[in-house]
Amino acid sequence: MSDDHQLAGTWTIDPSHSRVGFSTRHAMVTRVTGAFTDVAGEAVFDPKDWSASTVNVAVQVSSVDTRSADRDQHLLSEDFFDVVSYPEITFVSTGVDEVGESSFIITGDLTIRGTTKSVAIPLELLGITRDPAGTLRAGFEGSRRIDRRDWDVRWNTPLDSGGVLVSDRITLEFELSLTRS
Repeated sequence: MSDDHQLAGTWTIDPSHSRVGFSTRHAMVTRVTGAFTDVAGEAVFDPKDWSASTVNVAVQVSSVDTRSADRDQHLLSEDFFDVVSYPEITFVSTGVDEVGESSFIITGDLTIRGTTKSVAIPLELLGITRDPAGTLRAGFEGSRRIDRRDWDVRWNTPLDSGGVLVSDRITLEFELSLTRS
């Protein structure tokens, strides 16, 4: 990979230029999207030994934003995220693997509502550049579908026409800007 030498080192998630989002089906016919606006994290990349690389991310659940205050409050309740008992969603990597030119699989422990499951997240390095302020930036994008029931997020309502109000399949969406001074 041509950006290996530039990617080496410690990077910090820039929350004002990053998005950790999600989408799912609502009433089996429409897609609802949302994001967490308070995201922090750090990645340490070692292109000479990818197994020595680490990624740690913390999402403040209270920052959920679906453009509907009522829906956001329901997501914060015990029915979904139970923000009072579980204020953070965390991801701690257990492996970083370069699987192709600018393509990575970050495997790690995703903890939601106190339940931890291993997930593999594919990310694509979009590029590395220095911004006008002199800060080095790396951009990554990726997505991963999960089943929310694996993290004990089970609330739902059956529909008269069949199916349920909220799909169990959630697509996690990552648009990350990492910085290094």
